[in-house]
Amino acid sequence: MKNKNYYAILMAGGVGSRFWPVSTQNFPKQFHDMLGTGDTLIQKTFNRLAQLIPEENIFILTNERYNDLVFEQLPTVTKRQVVLEPAMRNTAPCILYAALKIQKENEDAVMIVAPSDHWIEDEQAFSDNVKSAFDYCESNDALMTLGITPTFPNTGYGYIEYNKSNTSSIKPVNQFREKPDYETAKSFLEQGNFLWNAGIFMWSVTSVISAFEAKQPELFQLFQKGYSVYNTDLEDDFIKENYAKAENISIDYAIMEKSNNVFVIPATFDWNDLGTWGSLYDKLDKDGSNNAIVNSKVLAEDATGNMIRSKKDKIVVIDGLKDYIIVDKDEVLLIFPKHKEQDIKKVLQNVKANFGEEYG
Repeated sequence: MKNKNYYAILMAGGVGSRFWPVSTQNFPKQFHDMLGTGDTLIQKTFNRLAQLIPEENIFILTNERYNDLVFEQLPTVTKRQVVLEPAMRNTAPCILYAALKIQKENEDAVMIVAPSDHWIEDEQAFSDNVKSAFDYCESNDALMTLGITPTFPNTGYGYIEYNKSNTSSIKPVNQFREKPDYETAKSFLEQGNFLWNAGIFMWSVTSVISAFEAKQPELFQLFQKGYSVYNTDLEDDFIKENYAKAENISIDYAIMEKSNNVFVIPATFDWNDLGTWGSLYDKLDKDGSNNAIVNSKVLAEDATGNMIRSKKDKIVVIDGLKDYIIVDKDEVLLIFPKHKEQDIKKVLQNVKANFGEEYG
């Protein structure tokens, strides 16, 4: 039987603009089957969390514009489980808000905060790591995170530096490091005590709320004054009136980087944040010419290393293309070099400026 004190916050409010044209502001990537498995990313994440956590204790944190999408894709969840942000205010305000709601329901709760759009293959290893963190957080005042062992000097992730001399599986964190340049990232790997910051956090509600009270008193006061109405019919009115007053700040800046009770577990599972078409390409099966294909029927001649996605069973014929992203969706066809994928955000802005907001 699953532990009734276990809770999860599933973060599902992002837009995922680097996955344009599939991911749009009205229908972002977490609600798409990006991997061609039959499940959307949010469905996969919900099912992964439900292996350890009672389904009714999994809260979905999202922008109010995605309310209907959540209920369509997760039909078993109730209104109580969907926590809506009336304004975009980064991760700290919504995590504090959800933690206070959970605390009011169960003072003994321990919780995980997990993005809804990550790829994790070994789900049992993930559950084992989370269970170890929960066990520790139940009996210690700790802010815990999962770190990913780097496989190359990635400049697109933040890093977590942990205490090298500690031999236990749970390591004290020395400091968080911003996204580095290539040479700095190489030096991190050489030192051997740096992990990628995956944005997955675990703590007791008591510990995280205490950290907000100590490190972000204004933010704490803003949300604490609504405590009496949380989980009641009056909650919506309070949040609509006050949420936009919150500072736009990430959980890392708000409390993790300022606290001295932060610990990390080096994850034992393979992980990918699925942040770009290139990262998706890395995780998909390839054909004999190293093309990754989702949904399409492809005839390829002298074409290698491409990421190809279309509507189900659409025939795509390519010749002479190498290392391209080819995505066909409704009124938009994207044919773009993989090495320039970080520019897709800029391309999207140009498309919207020239052809209208409805294309993004």
